[in-house]
Formats: sequence, C-alpha cells, structure tokens
Amino acid sequence: MGTIIEWYDFYIFGSLATILSREFFPPGDPVAAFLNTVAIFTIGFLIRPLGAFVFGRIGDLIGRKYTFLVTLTGMGLSTALIGLLPTYAQVGLLSAFILFLLRLIQGLTLGGEYGGAITYVAEHVPDQRRGFYTGILQTSPSIGLMISLVVVVGTRLLLGEQAFNAWGWRIPFLLSFLLVAISVYIRLKLQETPVFARLQAARRTSRSPWREAFLSENIKYVLTAAVVVVGQGVVWYS
Repeated sequence: MGTIIEWYDFYIFGSLATILSREFFPPGDPVAAFLNTVAIFTIGFLIRPLGAFVFGRIGDLIGRKYTFLVTLTGMGLSTALIGLLPTYAQVGLLSAFILFLLRLIQGLTLGGEYGGAITYVAEHVPDQRRGFYTGILQTSPSIGLMISLVVVVGTRLLLGEQAFNAWGWRIPFLLSFLLVAISVYIRLKLQETPVFARLQAARRTSRSPWREAFLSENIKYVLTAAVVVVGQGVVWYS
C-alpha cells in the first residue's frame, strides 16, 4: 500500500503539470512555463538513484522498517506541501523554487522507498517465492498512476472546471496527508525483516554497504540488475 501511495504522490505532479505551470511561473510565456514545469517533473526521476544510494545505505545500517517510515513520511509531506504552496502571483519565483525543492524530496524518497520495499518483501518470503512476491510490487507504479488520474478527473468533475482550476487542483496533493497517515500507522505495526534481525543480533550488519556492493564480487550482480532496470525504464517511459 505504501509503495502505491508513493507512486500516486509522484505522478500527481505530472498529472497537473499544466496547472502547476500556470500557478508557479510568470504568466507572460505559457510555453516556457510549461517546459520549466516538465523540467522540474523530470528532476524527480533523475534524482531517484541518489535516493536509492542514500536510503539503501541507511536501511543496511539501521533496518528496513525505520527507513520505510522516513521515505514514506518524506514523500507524503513533500506532496501535501505542494497543495499548500503560495502561487507566483503571491510570492513570485520563490514559489517555483520551493516547488523544485519539494520535487527533489519526492524523487529522493521514492528512490529509497521502491528498492526498500522490494528488499523488505524479499527478506520476508521463502527463497523460491521471492520472484513472485517482489513481482507484485512491480505493479505499484501502474496502480499509483491510475489512482492519481482517477483522483484528478474525479475532483475536476465534482468541483467543475472553474473551481478546479482556481483552487481544486490542490485537493489531490492535500489528500496525501490522509493516505500517508494511514500507511504510516500500518507500517508502525510491521516487524523488522527476519534476515536483518538475525544479522543485527549476530552483529553482522554491513558497515560499508556501498563498498560491498561495488568493490567486491557483488558488482557483477549490481551491473546485471542495472542493465535490466534500464531496459525496463525505456519500455515503460516510451
């Protein structure tokens, strides 16, 4: 559920890019405003690998559960705050700068959330079922995208075009407060993964996760996974 919510938060931005360009950039050149908004949207994708590095390391050091809580809370708050941002008419380009910062946080936290969720599930299920259960998580981007579109279209139809363009566009962002609160409550009930708990009890957790991943025999697996993900990304975003 948490991963779906994070993708919902991530895609709401793109679903409302036209309105965001009008609200947070100078009104004189709508094409430039839209391109700037798309650029900020793209930043969220480009920064995701850094989020995976940062939160992946944190997860290896202190555990998967607490890293989950940080990434989910960060994504939820950054999304909801977009719904509270003042517009260009109120504070000028400061609004666009804050929008940029919030999008960075979205990308960083999603980068940590997605890989962390797969790791969490993989360390809970039997070895022979890992592919099946982690594969289910691969549906979360599509589900999150569909939910974001349903919420946007539903809000627009409910409020009407004029009210939606004036203030109703904020509702899909603000809805993140409720969704994240529910998901955080659920995640607080989760247990740490058995694999990490055993390593922690035996004091065998990694002190240098990056070094073990990139400067050891594990590098071939990392590179293989990277090639697979790049191919998947090309197909998905094409």
